[in-house]
Amino acid sequence: MINLNVIHSLWVRNLKAFIRNKPALVINLVFPFFFIFVFGEVFKLGEIESAEAYALAGIIMATVFDSSMRISSSTIDDISSGFMKEVLVSPVSRLSIAIGQFASSATVAATQGLIIFGVGFFIGVRITTPLTIVYVIAAMIFTGLIFAGFGLLLATKSKNIQTFQAVTMAITMPMTFLSGAYLPLSMLNPALATVSYFNPLTYAVVFFRTIALEKTNLPPEVLVSERVSFEIGSFIVTPLMSALILLLLGAVFISLATITFVNVDFSRINRNKNDSMMEDI
Repeated sequence: MINLNVIHSLWVRNLKAFIRNKPALVINLVFPFFFIFVFGEVFKLGEIESAEAYALAGIIMATVFDSSMRISSSTIDDISSGFMKEVLVSPVSRLSIAIGQFASSATVAATQGLIIFGVGFFIGVRITTPLTIVYVIAAMIFTGLIFAGFGLLLATKSKNIQTFQAVTMAITMPMTFLSGAYLPLSMLNPALATVSYFNPLTYAVVFFRTIALEKTNLPPEVLVSERVSFEIGSFIVTPLMSALILLLLGAVFISLATITFVNVDFSRINRNKNDSMMEDI
């Protein structure tokens, strides 16, 4: 049975932890604007209209992705510190705990993205209708949930926090740079562009950038010419198609993460390498 009180408690707990970690919050907000300055100049060289807004949209999606993945590491901390074990001995279903983790990860990731989007108005970002903000928030929560599922899946498969950090670093860096968030896919060589077609974040960037730049009503050919969407051969990947691909991937990630979380043996997950060494001794 799903317990809404447990979901709410975990959501509030993780949100408070995010707010209290002010150094991490500041760093996570400063770095995106450094990237906007750097890659905004690159986009200008590529003759992209509204280069700052174009860069901002991609970097927001990269931030949501990175935050969703990294927040999942709190699951390992909760397990190894004993907090999660105390929760599990109570009459609470693991499904409720998993949903609470998904919800809090997506909320924190969307909050970071929304703050960056808000500050973007001071660097020239403009919208024509308040509904765009609603769509932007919905898109960030949507993608945050998808990658929260991916992150929780990796977290429950990792034996310690070091393993999780190494795996996520090896995965997130290539996925981010091969998604079009920092560089348009048209600037990649054919081999890297082909790899990007198998990258879930690529479709998240296309989906979000179309909404944030208010280009949802443009024909697919125009979206491709403005580097908002892309072609696979002669086939144009539309924003709607990107959303459907994300929905399918999200269902897979969240289902696998939930199943793994429900069945994982938490006693085999250690906080650090030293714990593993001590157990071996």
